[in-house]
Amino acid sequence: MNILGLYNYWIVVILILIGFYIVIAHENLIKKLVGLTIFQTAVFFFYISVGKIKGATAPILNDSLQVYSNPLPHCLILTAIVVGISTTALGLALVVRIQEAYGSIEEHELHAQDNNDQLESQLEAYGTRKQFNIMKRT
Repeated sequence: MNILGLYNYWIVVILILIGFYIVIAHENLIKKLVGLTIFQTAVFFFYISVGKIKGATAPILNDSLQVYSNPLPHCLILTAIVVGISTTALGLALVVRIQEAYGSIEEHELHAQDNNDQLESQLEAYGTRKQFNIMKRT
């Protein structure tokens, strides 16, 4: 079996690596969703590749045909595509809500705002916020 002959598996590996790299390397939430979608598409290609049997036909009973392909992986992938589209839409809706709440979709800016809010709430909870403001004005 020739390694280069299994090009569909090489495509799957490359797409998985590209999707994983996008999720890890980028801080923009939209880009992270695109990376997850690419990763998910690679998994779809993998299952479709595994489900295909060379020389096989659809599982329709016929006396002249001996080898049949299993339709279950293809049905599962159709369901997975629908679920993938739904989760991507949900992710995009969450990104819109994050943009409205924080004014940004960059991960480092979101962390900075959360840290500032946490610090302010701790200062307010311990009653040192008023003292801090008085010291800040003078």
